[in-house]
Amino acid sequence: MTKNLVVGAGFSGAVIARLLADSGEEVLVIDKKEHIAGNSYDYTDENGIKIHKYGSHIFHTNNEKVWDFIKNFTDFNTYMHKVVAVIDGIETTIPFNINTLYDVFPESLARRLEEKLLKAFEYNKKVPILEFQKQADNDLKFLANYVYEKVFLHYTNKQWGNSPDEVDSAVTARVPVYISCDDRYFQDKYQGIPTGGYTKVVERILRHPNISIKLNTDYKDLSGKFDRIFYTGSIDEFFEYKYGELPYRSVYFKLETHNHEHYQSNAVVNYPCNYDFTRIHEYKYYLNDISSKTVIAKEYSEFFENGKNERYYPIPKDENTALYNKYLEEAKKLSNVYFLGRLGDYKYYNMDQAIGRAIELFEEINK
Repeated sequence: MTKNLVVGAGFSGAVIARLLADSGEEVLVIDKKEHIAGNSYDYTDENGIKIHKYGSHIFHTNNEKVWDFIKNFTDFNTYMHKVVAVIDGIETTIPFNINTLYDVFPESLARRLEEKLLKAFEYNKKVPILEFQKQADNDLKFLANYVYEKVFLHYTNKQWGNSPDEVDSAVTARVPVYISCDDRYFQDKYQGIPTGGYTKVVERILRHPNISIKLNTDYKDLSGKFDRIFYTGSIDEFFEYKYGELPYRSVYFKLETHNHEHYQSNAVVNYPCNYDFTRIHEYKYYLNDISSKTVIAKEYSEFFENGKNERYYPIPKDENTALYNKYLEEAKKLSNVYFLGRLGDYKYYNMDQAIGRAIELFEEINK
């Protein structure tokens, strides 16, 4: 009998499986998808372009423990992610920063706003938009209203189905007003794209004589008993929705191939106020793939519906947290089942946070 079952072959499941295997234990990893790597899955298409099937994934972390773990399985390029947004027909970088002022406003106005920003805030400070709106100065009030409407309001409506003041502050804080000239989307010490892609990383993590893998396998269809279960699927599904379904946002991607080298100026271009899609991804930028063609993905947001689409983003609201806590209390009654990952913990995790959570869980159960 295999001692450990890991449900889900994304980063959370793969990392906990590898740590268990390295400690000498046998592990069975299952996934109902036909591939490993979960939503980080990528593949090389017929044009020689590495496609991120479930949207752009950029690895970034300040966590030394996570970095020490992941670099055992891959090299990274030195890609530093920038996001461009089209605001009033002008391409500029976001988060909205000092450089953005000079892109979208006349120089005299931009200079005046910059001076007032530097008096009101520390340089390199990230200010959440809802906090930024609490300004007494008329010029800064104007700027706050401009940024709220042009960057946050319509984009948040499209992505979350709610206005910024209706979603949790943790959501709006992810794209702050940045009192800086740093155009990078992330400021983490370590960032980049695995040189062989994410699927290859997960494949290497799972490559261990103590690990067996079964794809196209649903947990509820699995027979046999296990000493311990590590579940990275949705916690409400595990408990057969006894308290109701946890809400999620989902996204879908419309792929297009174009017969020229590049479609847009940047890997990701956001459209806060125009079109039904939220952004366009152009994948060949990430690993500098050489091809006479390019592939883009237009990203559309929608609510998750069971059986129709994929769970992507837990929706952080008080009532959803209360519902999750009911399932968490059920989980505490089980001595041999551990929940982790974005779906198991009902938390928004970046890849490094998912890895870090798996490492912490392994350390906790092996004290």
